This record gives sequence, structure tokens and C-alpha cells, in this order.
Amino acid sequence: MITAGIDVGSTTTKAVLLGETGIYSYSVQSTGIDIPEVAERVLRESLAKVDLSFEDIDGIVSTGYGRISIPFSTKTITEITCNAAGVHHVFPSATLVVDIGGQDSKAIKMDKEGRVLQFAMNDKCAAGTGKFLEVAAQTLRVDVEELGKISLESKNKITISNTCTVFAQSEIVSLIARKTEKEDIAAALHESIVSRVYGLINSVYPEPKAEMVLTGGVARNIAIVNLLERIMGRKVLVPENPQIITALGAAILARKIN
Repeated sequence: MITAGIDVGSTTTKAVLLGETGIYSYSVQSTGIDIPEVAERVLRESLAKVDLSFEDIDGIVSTGYGRISIPFSTKTITEITCNAAGVHHVFPSATLVVDIGGQDSKAIKMDKEGRVLQFAMNDKCAAGTGKFLEVAAQTLRVDVEELGKISLESKNKITISNTCTVFAQSEIVSLIARKTEKEDIAAALHESIVSRVYGLINSVYPEPKAEMVLTGGVARNIAIVNLLERIMGRKVLVPENPQIITALGAAILARKIN
């Protein structure tokens, strides 16, 4: 059996092809404005990588904020459920997931079977998300992929008092004008995000002792991982490809409905 999971996020769209032996292929592309088109494109790209066609797929589950806009899906399932399924597949003993995406962040508490027990989400404001880092990087005139590494070189602790992205951007401009080092600003930005995320964690899993997994594109940011480990007091697990975990979960769930 071959199934596909498509995760349409606000920033990127991901497709995963799952077969009997595991992940066959995957693709990640910018979402853009035409959701049906990008969903078909990432799926076709994934199929082309392993010389398969649409006819070879036994089931397709779409997830993410744009899931209802995909006409060729077998079923739509929420990203919360799909993320939990994907994490359980990769880390079976984990019962806590933090997903930091482009426009929202989530904390999910699961049981030992990967079923969602409780979750909290920040989707009203870009603070605590990848967008927050992206805007900050643009203001600092550095590559967003380098922002985490830069923050690790900080020598002086400062605080970004505004959690709102718009006001935080103004605060960054003021700090730059006062000749504050980029490294110190970057470190403060990361601490602001982790503080916001930790609030989500506490709302679903106060004083968690569970094995925790970090997913989403921001999971590749070493500073975020380090800060979470410090504040949690334990190692944070990061999948090899943290950005595709929700799409993987969708593909796994597609196997269960066929």
C-alpha cells in the first residue's frame, strides 16, 4: 500500500509518500496563493522522485490550514491529530510535542498510543513563530537560517519586552540605533519565543516529565532547541526532517482509512 500525506501550512506545503518500508519520498515548497496547485505540485514531485504516478496511491489525507482546498484528497484531518501521529511513528515513547511553524505554534499532549489528549495553540499572533524570526532577521539584515547561530555568540543579556511582532520590530530598530550587538538582540529574540512557547507547554502539561519532541521548520534552529532544553531541564528530541512530520502523520492515517 502507498499513501500520501499533504500538509498545507501558511508558509510551506509538504507532501510525504509512505510505503510498506517507510517514507518513499517527500517534497517541500512555498505555499503561495494557489493551494490546489501547490498541493498537486508537491505530490507530483514526490511521485516523480520514485517513478510513481497518481494511480499508484491508495489514499491521500490532507491537513494544515489549507486542507479543505485540496480536491483530490481522500480525507481531511486536523494538523493536531496528524502531527501527533507523525511524532508517535518516529518517537513512540514521546507524549509531548511542540510544533513551531511559520504562523503558529502548538503544544500537544498525547497518550502512549499517540492519541491527542489536550493541546494549546498560538495562532492569533506571529509572536512565538517562524514569522517572528523571519521579520527579526530582515530587520537585523541577516539570513534567518543564521539567526540561531548568531544568537549563540551573545555576550550580554538583554530583553525584548514586546511580544507583538510589529512592536518588537520597532524595538529591534531602537536597539540597533543604540549600537546594541546583533548577537545580543538575536539571543533576546530567541528567549522571547521560547518563553511564549513554554507558556503553551505549561497550559497542557504543567511541569512535564515526558519525553518531548520539537517539530516544524523552527526545530532546525539550534538556539531554540538549546533554550528549550535549558528551560525544560531535559533533552529535546528533534526528528531528522522536522518540517515534514505532520505530512508523515497524514500519510500514516491514510493507511488506516483504506
